[in-house]
Amino acid sequence: MKGGEIMSELDESKKLALHYMQTLVDVARESFLILDSDLRVISANPVFYSDFQVSPEQTENALLYNLGNGQWNIPELRKLLEEILPEKKVVRDYIVTHVFESIGKKTVVLNARQIDTVQLIILAMEDITEKSNLEQKLTEYTSGLEVQITQRTKELADRVKELEKSNKIMVGRELKMVELKKEIEQLKKSR
Repeated sequence: MKGGEIMSELDESKKLALHYMQTLVDVARESFLILDSDLRVISANPVFYSDFQVSPEQTENALLYNLGNGQWNIPELRKLLEEILPEKKVVRDYIVTHVFESIGKKTVVLNARQIDTVQLIILAMEDITEKSNLEQKLTEYTSGLEVQITQRTKELADRVKELEKSNKIMVGRELKMVELKKEIEQLKKSR
């Protein structure tokens, strides 16, 4: 086999692998990017275009960090793709929060796989912004409830102390009344 034939076979393998990857990511519910080894976007799925409000023309063949006028130049994303992924080849559940110019603050779970045989990277992005916001609201609500419960418990404890004090006074009066009745009875008898 000659060098040209080997390169041709590799190119065909890469094209076939890319075709399979694109077919799979097109039906996924999460946003997906397929990147080359230089971190240029080869393709994205319809969910990505919809979620991040960009078009294929703005995305394909662009360096990932240049997407959206540089909005994707995110330090956590750089660390994931340039430091962690090359060493581990697979990264799961890497959470990034970023404020995008056109769509606002997003919290995204990133999963990535580097496929060395075809020099491609698959980057999956699950938008958990709503879930994250709901969890934060729930935490705040729970904290508020805990404060209210503590306050009400203290109020109830103070009220119980007041009632116990009143009860002691009333019981003391009753006992004194019983004593006085006995004294009156004894005085009547001794007359």
